[in-house]
Amino acid sequence: MSQYIESEKVELKAKYTDTICKEIVAFLNADGGQIFVGVDDNGNVVGVDKIDEILKKISDVITMQIEPNPQEEIRTELKFDAGKTIIALYISKGTRNIYCQKKYGFSSSGCVIRIGTTCKEMTPEQIRIRYEKNFYDEEYMLKKRASRADLTFRELKIYYAEKGFHVDDSSFEANFNLRNKDGDYNLLAELLADKNNIPFTFVKFNGIDKAAISERNDFGFGCILSVYEKIKARLSAENICVSDTTVRPRKDMYLFDFDAVNEAVLNALVHNDWTVTEPQISLFNDRMEILSHGGLPSGMSTEDFYEGISHPRNSTLMRVFLNMGLTEHTGHGVPTIIRKYGKEVFEITDNYIKCRIPYDEKVLDMSKKNVGINVGINVGINKTEKAVLSILIRKPEKTAEEIAVEVGVTKRTIERTLVSLKKKGLIERIGSNKSGSWTVIQ
Repeated sequence: MSQYIESEKVELKAKYTDTICKEIVAFLNADGGQIFVGVDDNGNVVGVDKIDEILKKISDVITMQIEPNPQEEIRTELKFDAGKTIIALYISKGTRNIYCQKKYGFSSSGCVIRIGTTCKEMTPEQIRIRYEKNFYDEEYMLKKRASRADLTFRELKIYYAEKGFHVDDSSFEANFNLRNKDGDYNLLAELLADKNNIPFTFVKFNGIDKAAISERNDFGFGCILSVYEKIKARLSAENICVSDTTVRPRKDMYLFDFDAVNEAVLNALVHNDWTVTEPQISLFNDRMEILSHGGLPSGMSTEDFYEGISHPRNSTLMRVFLNMGLTEHTGHGVPTIIRKYGKEVFEITDNYIKCRIPYDEKVLDMSKKNVGINVGINVGINKTEKAVLSILIRKPEKTAEEIAVEVGVTKRTIERTLVSLKKKGLIERIGSNKSGSWTVIQ
């Protein structure tokens, strides 16, 4: 009887193939195991040719294609059986909570686990739970003391309750690691608090440089989740839509790709070095610039960044955005931007990462001429009306009070804005004031 039998702990490979990366990851994410290269599925020893070449390929897989680096968990050995050479890999259970194939990132395709004699993709929930445990107690934002001690977290609790999470006031701060070892609120707590001392400036410049400011708003000094919602609503309002009605069906075109911009904003918030200062969003006549501080995280190369390999600087902050469903940690953000605009939109230095999103020149030109087209709802109305419309497009059931919080103005201002938009024929109410919703007329 053959001494080599494939099992939950043993993988047999007649010859080297690129799937060995997937198989190593699967064992690392499970309880470890052994891979024998040079033994077929029936346990017959067939041996390995070009041993040095295969050993180098395996070494490259271990050191370059798996994240985190698992070198200390893998031992390679040559075995001799029936006059032939076998390459044996002895893989321990990973010391980190989760491993992935770099080219796929922390997605179901990248994160596999050994079950029986096969490699199974992990579910997004499994990946999220395992990932949240990584690097958890090692972050600077858990150690750095907040600039104020009177922090409250009402908004954060509401966000979690709305997502179906049970919020226990007695253990809330401990569960979120909101205090450092000295018992003081930390930087993470300040970012998540209802009120804080952290600004977030949104600036529009009149021209293609910073010589003249045409508008300046600050969406900061509050919970970062609310800050993100305000930024998203404002950018949606800025995204001019023009409709070419000279063709059938009509063709809608936008000033910029909103999905790409949204990914850039999320990356800036989650990966920013908050010990330096807050990220910055600047709008010019021909482009938008989104800047985050700190450069690339330690251990990440430029090529890793372009390929979408996820290596968050702020794991605990990423956990919050994951829980809210705002990001997926699949590494698709940067590739989404590159697919639309190319690598050249990124400027990467040791101190910052800047993403320049160019505006669609045709949309700019058509919106100025306004000939043969209908300019979308973002033109000819004030900034509060634009923000309200962008919110109602996404969430028509929102109340005036909820919209006021998101936009950052009073409830009375929103009520007047809704009346104005209704008079202009841009929105209409469906159903009762208590249980109905708004419809945006485009």
